Amino acid sequence: MSGSTGSGSGVLTRRTAVGGLALGLVGAAPAQRPMRVVSLNPCLDVILFHVAERRQIAALTHYARDPEASTLAHLARDIPITHETAEEVVALAPDLVLLSHHSALATRQALTRLRVPQAMFDVPHTVADSLAQIRKVARLIGQPARGAAVVARIEAAIAAVTPPPGAPRLSAIVYQPNGFAAGAGTLTDEMLRRAGFDNVAARYGLGRWGNISLERLVADPPQVLLAGEAAPGAPTWADRVLSHPALARLSPAMRREVFPQRLLYCGGPVLIETAAALGRARRNVLGAS
Repeated sequence: MSGSTGSGSGVLTRRTAVGGLALGLVGAAPAQRPMRVVSLNPCLDVILFHVAERRQIAALTHYARDPEASTLAHLARDIPITHETAEEVVALAPDLVLLSHHSALATRQALTRLRVPQAMFDVPHTVADSLAQIRKVARLIGQPARGAAVVARIEAAIAAVTPPPGAPRLSAIVYQPNGFAAGAGTLTDEMLRRAGFDNVAARYGLGRWGNISLERLVADPPQVLLAGEAAPGAPTWADRVLSHPALARLSPAMRREVFPQRLLYCGGPVLIETAAALGRARRNVLGAS
């Protein structure tokens, strides 16, 4: 996706194309284990952080310090960051840069001209693709065992929230600021299905990604609204949609459960927290019925 909602988190939503990234190489991969790796994508930040040794990480993106945008905000405060400029990256003297097609074009072109080793990634739309991506990143940085361990943790987290055959399913929609939602063919959609929810985005005319108006949601609500929380202080218009009285009036026909906005953006290790949030929401709803 491209474009901006005008807020930092909105920009992140558009720029990461939510869901993580699948591997493609640009230039030659390093012959030895890279010891100065730079990430230029928020989803790659998370993978790199969890599969690399701390000394291998030269820098992450500035999103890594944003608690609304990244699951790393409380973990990576001591790691250097960049704002995706070629000048910043070159100054770090990296032996490998992880980037995506959503990374700044000028930066990508400059790094190519300077023959800086790069690994290019695209967006995976399935859990299987996301796990494959982790393994590939881990191999690139010489840490296959760490990658395998992360994959095992994700698989265990998903298995823990997968309901048994015949268990009741719940209609749901992930509804974030501005009514931004995930439709069919997305990683979020698969996670919903695996956790016992039926994503109803299609009945609002939503494709893979898009916005659902408050009016359409109120007119035809799902059983569960998986939404973030309005930002503290002075919320933006997009935040206020989530706190609109019309949503509250739909209770108890529609239960609202917390699904942090930062979980919508990426796959990889973020899927562990995504699974936990969905499992908790399902237990809350079924326990109250």
